This record gives sequence, structure tokens and C-alpha cells, in this order.
Amino acid sequence: MLNVNSRSYKLPTQPTVVVCVDGCEPDYLAQAVATGHMPWLKRTLAEGTGLVADCVVPSFTNPNNLSIVTGAPPSVHGICGNYLYDTATNTEVMMNDPKWLRAPTLLAALADAGRNVAVITAKDKLRRLLGHRMKGICFSSEKADQLSMEENGIDEILSIVGKPVPSVYSADLSEFVFAAGVKLMQRQRPDVMYLSTTDYVQHKHAPGTAGANAFYAMMDGYMAQLEALGCVIALTADHGMNAKVAMDGTPDVIYLQDWCDAQLGAGKARVILPITDPYVVHHGALGSFATIYLPPELPAGDVVGRLQRLQGMEAVLTREQAAAKFELPADRIGDVVCVSERFTVIGTSASKHDLSGLDAPLRSHGGMSEQRVPLVLNRKLPGLDTSRRLRNFDAFDLALNYAQ
Repeated sequence: MLNVNSRSYKLPTQPTVVVCVDGCEPDYLAQAVATGHMPWLKRTLAEGTGLVADCVVPSFTNPNNLSIVTGAPPSVHGICGNYLYDTATNTEVMMNDPKWLRAPTLLAALADAGRNVAVITAKDKLRRLLGHRMKGICFSSEKADQLSMEENGIDEILSIVGKPVPSVYSADLSEFVFAAGVKLMQRQRPDVMYLSTTDYVQHKHAPGTAGANAFYAMMDGYMAQLEALGCVIALTADHGMNAKVAMDGTPDVIYLQDWCDAQLGAGKARVILPITDPYVVHHGALGSFATIYLPPELPAGDVVGRLQRLQGMEAVLTREQAAAKFELPADRIGDVVCVSERFTVIGTSASKHDLSGLDAPLRSHGGMSEQRVPLVLNRKLPGLDTSRRLRNFDAFDLALNYAQ
């Protein structure tokens, strides 16, 4: 048994693959199964286990991937967004450096216990966090042509997979993750593998559309190959995805920095959007979660009260309330936390968001409305209490403690 972050895990007796499908609203699977695009999943739902779980809020990539691999919420592991305001240095920074991580990962613990571990992620922003202190293979599709044994545990993957380095803005970036995972399972048979995709497709294509169904059909084929290789598979998501548009089809945005400047005084408050990352073409850095840092003379309670009356807001909380409700590290969020409604996103200032790259109605995530995600295993789970609140970060618990 391994004990990691106050949870116990059995060591795997069969090759075990945990898959995080970025942006996988459960309806994507339902539509693809219903229209015959996912025969493997249809059979798995009948013969294995199909559950719906809650992800972490903010429903963004980094907090949820790190929750999945630590088995714990951000209050434990410390990664509360893709991006944060570092009060110690008065700078806004990406949270892709392992220095921000406050807890060990199960992946590193499994490797230390002598198990062969492989991690493949679509975007390189996650690689260093997922592979922190982990002995084994760890690389991204994005940088698949820049691997070394020292840094990645493998120095050649393109010829093994038989595919070129994919564009970061493509479905191919995720397909490379699956294709590489199957090849590694065939050649090296790791004991545990973690596969994490990108949500480029989900930002552009709604459930049931041709683009979405093609993506999930591709994924289904690779899952069938992994199952044929004898793998226990646990499939979940980091967050869901929703349309974020007004009735005229344009993005429905609350520009929160503009509101703060007008209502509280220019430059007094600082709005941080934790969705921010280097890949903004498909979402324009617009998501449904924001945090506000206030000067001492502006009481958070007063600001909360005024923002709660703003159309499009689902929840506005003080730092303490948000840390308790969403299990977040209180020292890494602002004085006020804002979560917008299902069809609404939050920006900073209208002048600072370039939406020219949007070639489809805006789809995004970040709020409570994107919290429900699939949790599917290709095994029955005897003894599992399904009345408890299931989380996406229970994936390894179910895969190792129930599905073996």
C-alpha cells in the first residue's frame, strides 16, 4: 500500500491507465455513444462503470490535473489556477513551475515504489508539474521533437508513433497523446500511465456536432486498443465546457476590471483571470472564474455585496468563503472571488481581450456550471459507495483500489 496525501492506494496488479480528457462535458460522450461513434465506450458503460463526478472549481486545466495526480483538492496541492498574482513579488505569473506545488504526486510515489510510470500530456505547460520528482517517462505532444533521456526518460518518440509534431491548435495534439500511449503500452508496458489531452476541440465544437463526434470516435478507437492490451482504464475530465454567448451569438462577457475601475476607482483593484495561459486563441483568456485583489481601504464585504447584484454572476464570495467552499489555498486567491453563470464569462478590460481568433461562438469553462465530469472505468467496482460525493480526483483511487 502507498499512502499519499492522506489517502491509501494499492499497487497495480495490471497495467493501469488514467485518462484526463480536457473539457469533456458528459454530454459529449452521451451524444457520441448515441450516434454510434463510440462503440468501445457503449460496451464499457454496459459492462464496466459509468459515473458522473465533480471537478475542482475553478474548473480549469492545471488545478484539476494536479488534483487528479495528487488525489487531493487545491487546498492541499496549492495549484489554484493556470495563472496567479504572486503577492510576494508583485507579479502575475503562470503556475507551471513545480515550485508552486505543495504536495507530492501519486505518480512520483508509484515510481519510488518501483513501478514503471509514464506521463504523456498534450501541452508542455503541464509536463513539469505532472512529472515533478517522478522517475520515468514524461513528455508532451507539443514538444515531442525535443526529448532527452535526462529530461523526459525517453529520447525518441516521433518515429515510434509515426506522426509529426502536431499543431498546438489542433485535434492532432490530443491524438498524439493517445497514439503515443498505445505505442508505449505495446513496447514498454508501463505499470501506470497518465494521459492528458487538450480542449481545443471542445472549445470549438459543441456535443453532437461532426467535429466533436470525430474527436470522440478517434479517442474511442485508442481506448479499445489499450483495453485489448489488458489495461485497467479510468477516464475522467478536468472540467466541462459550455457555450458562453448572448442570444445574438456574441460572447457574453462581464469586463470586471472595467467595472472595478468605474465603481471603486481607477487602478484601485486588480482583477486576475486564472484561465490565462499561452494558448488563448480558442478562448480569448475568457473563463467563468476571477479573483480580485483590493486595497485595505475597500472592505471585501462591501464589494461582494455590490457584485452579487451584477447580472451574470452566479456566486461572489470573500476570500475565506471561497477557500472553504471550493477547497482553495486562501493565500493564493484574492480578497473577492467571482464565478459567472453558465452562459457568461469574465474578462478584465474590453481593450485587453483579443477575440479576433474566435472563428466559432465562444465556448469556455471555469465556473460551477462546468463542474460535472464523467468518471468511467472499464471494470465493475465492487464495494464502491456511490452515494458519496465522487470527484474527478478519485480516479486513481477507483482504478487502483477497486478495479484491479
